Amino acid sequence: MAPGRSDRHGYTVTAPVAAPAAVVWQVLADVEAMPTWTASMDAVRRLDGGPFGLGSRARVRQPGLPPATWVVDEWRPPEVFAWTSRAPGVRTTGRHEVRARGERRSEVTLSVRQDGVLAGLMWRWTGATARRYVDLEIAGLAAAAAGRAEQPDP
Repeated sequence: MAPGRSDRHGYTVTAPVAAPAAVVWQVLADVEAMPTWTASMDAVRRLDGGPFGLGSRARVRQPGLPPATWVVDEWRPPEVFAWTSRAPGVRTTGRHEVRARGERRSEVTLSVRQDGVLAGLMWRWTGATARRYVDLEIAGLAAAAAGRAEQPDP
């Protein structure tokens, strides 16, 4: 994993994954299973039925942070999924990008960004935690996808 890049209100990290992009996307798009592969989430609960995609909502509980409702506002399978959570004065966006790097490998970029009138204050309060959580998520996603890719097809 390459070191992440920070700016005033955000953080981005990219890592190679020893799994095909389709497998990475399957792991990533199963949002309710995220707590099984990353310590950055205690629980993820879908708030609506049907396939997960544009407009879907999920309630996310993360250690040390208040629970938040995230809404998918960008959905381009199997490459990009972004969701946004809003609080007074700040909008937080989590973005997930998957790129194929050959038949059996891929690359993932995860980012978090805060915008709004209180974004600077909020980032000072949560930025270190957000960076740590994005690092945990990318490492967990890479391990979960690689593990799934190693399993024989049924």
